Amino acid sequence: MPTSICPECSEEVFVEAESEQGDTVICEECSSKLVVVGLDPFELDLNEESGSDGASDDDDLNSYGYDDQNY
Repeated sequence: MPTSICPECSEEVFVEAESEQGDTVICEECSSKLVVVGLDPFELDLNEESGSDGASDDDDLNSYGYDDQNY
């Protein structure tokens, strides 16, 4: 099974031989979600979803104890 290097933790990540550009894999070491960006050799990059860091605006507000329902 082919491998690549996780850009987050530098550990070896196994990639399915049938993977195509845009496929996602998870690093078993650091749990980073990675996207296949190169095929020969396999290259991985962090999967950063456009316009979001994975947390919603409500999650950000709640972490500060802000309740917009009272304002």
